[in-house]
Amino acid sequence: MTETEDRLIDAILGHVVFDGWSDTSFDAAVAETGVDPVVARGLFPRGARDLARAWHDRGDDRMVAAMEAADLSDLRYSEKVAQAVWLRIEAIDDKEALRRAMVQNVLPLNAPDGARMLWQTADRIWTLLGDSSDDYNWYTKRMTLSGVIGSTLLFWLGDDTPDASATRDFLDRRIENVMQFEKLKSRVTTGPLGRALNAPGSLLSMIRPPRPRDDLPGRSH
Repeated sequence: MTETEDRLIDAILGHVVFDGWSDTSFDAAVAETGVDPVVARGLFPRGARDLARAWHDRGDDRMVAAMEAADLSDLRYSEKVAQAVWLRIEAIDDKEALRRAMVQNVLPLNAPDGARMLWQTADRIWTLLGDSSDDYNWYTKRMTLSGVIGSTLLFWLGDDTPDASATRDFLDRRIENVMQFEKLKSRVTTGPLGRALNAPGSLLSMIRPPRPRDDLPGRSH
C-alpha cells in the first residue's frame, strides 16, 4: 500500500462518521489530503467503496503482521484461530467506520463486496496458519470462518463491556463451534458415506481450490 493510499484512508475515516462511505466523504478526503482528484480516482475508481476495501485490506495486513510477531507456540490450533480473529478486530481503528461499512454492505448492490472481504480475511487466517487443504475442505473452512468473523464483528459493535470481554467470550464459543463442525465433518468423510462421496470420479473428489494463473498477459515467466 502506497503512502498516498494510506493518507486517503486516514482522511476519509474522519468524514465517514458523518457522511458514511459516500462520494461526499471521498471528495472531502481528497480535498483534505491535497491528492490530485484524477490520481485519487485512478487509485480508487469506485471512490469510497474502493477506499473501504483498501481500509479492510490494511486491517488484514496489520493482523498478519501482529500474528507473525506474536509467540503462538503455547496455543492450541483453535486458540491460534481465535487469536487471529481477535487481532483482526484490534486492527480496526474506527468502530463507527466499520458500523457504517456493514450497514452499507447489507444492500444488494454492495453485498458481494462485503462477502468477498470476509472471505479474504478468513482465507488469510487459514493460509497464515498453514492450512494445506486441497479439496472441498478449502472452501468449507473459509465459509465457516467467514461466518464467525461476520457474527463476531456484529457482536463487537454492540459490546460495551470493559476490554470487550463479552466479545472475546462470544468469539471463543464460535471458534469452538467451528472446531466441533470440523470434527464432525472428519467423522462423516472417513465413514462409508464420506468414502462414497469422495470416491474417484465423484463430484466432491473433483473440487479443488482455485489456482493462481501464470499464463496471463503481463506476467513474467
